[in-house]
Amino acid sequence: MPKIPSPAAAATVSTRTMTTRTLVFCALLAAMQVVLARLIVPMPAADVRFSIEAVPIFLAGALFGPVPGALVGFGSDMIGCLFSGYGYNPLFALPPILYGLCGGVFRGWLSRKTSFFRVLLAFLPAVVLGSILYQSAALTYVYSKDGVFMVAFFTRLAARSLQFALTLVVEAAVTDLLFRSRIFHRVGLWPAKPHND
Repeated sequence: MPKIPSPAAAATVSTRTMTTRTLVFCALLAAMQVVLARLIVPMPAADVRFSIEAVPIFLAGALFGPVPGALVGFGSDMIGCLFSGYGYNPLFALPPILYGLCGGVFRGWLSRKTSFFRVLLAFLPAVVLGSILYQSAALTYVYSKDGVFMVAFFTRLAARSLQFALTLVVEAAVTDLLFRSRIFHRVGLWPAKPHND
């Protein structure tokens, strides 16, 4: 006669399965980010790049929570730098981490009702605080050697504000379309379930 596992043993197996599943999906999202950020990208200048690279990071946070989202942001940024031939500089790691955190922080709100406007608002803190303000200051610090930090910073800030106003709308639209396609419903990842992150 086969032995029936206790409820505690069944819960342990279920937790392990979900952890493995989360790791697999997060690894796939990180790989997608590397491809979107490094291979499919118009790059008119060394510090200007138009892409939808934040979408997989944001999705990792929205689907699995703020900690997995932040780890996908950090890991994909580091791996992408290694593939692109740049040396890795942790000074530039904050914006991708913020995209994952914002996806995770707003996941409950997005679960209740997903719309373009809500996705746009969920992206906004990472775009403004990370990609526009922080990254502009970090790029100015690293690349401006002439000693006129504030002039270079405001010039870079203006250019990056325009760039990220455009990419914010595109990234929010792509993310909203992915949610509307119900692809995450079909694989059982959405609506988000509470996590202890």
